[in-house]
Amino acid sequence: MTKTAPEGVIFGQRLRELRKESHLTQDELAERCGSNRPFISNLERGVKVPSLTMVLRLADALNKRVYELVDIFDHSTNARNRGTR
Repeated sequence: MTKTAPEGVIFGQRLRELRKESHLTQDELAERCGSNRPFISNLERGVKVPSLTMVLRLADALNKRVYELVDIFDHSTNARNRGTR
């Protein structure tokens, strides 16, 4: 059985959502961010948690801002209001 971290699962779900919105396969995303498909798969399943460097590479590869990958973890009022502007 593979161990997952709750934060990893949440991040992975968001990563998969953004990847699919961008119409990219795991292989294409991996190539764009200098990684490999098994690592992207592990991220999406919450098996691995990305380093800050990898979060930056993923955001760039997806043409997103970093906060779009991690804003799900921000429970502040500002984050909740960001989508209403």
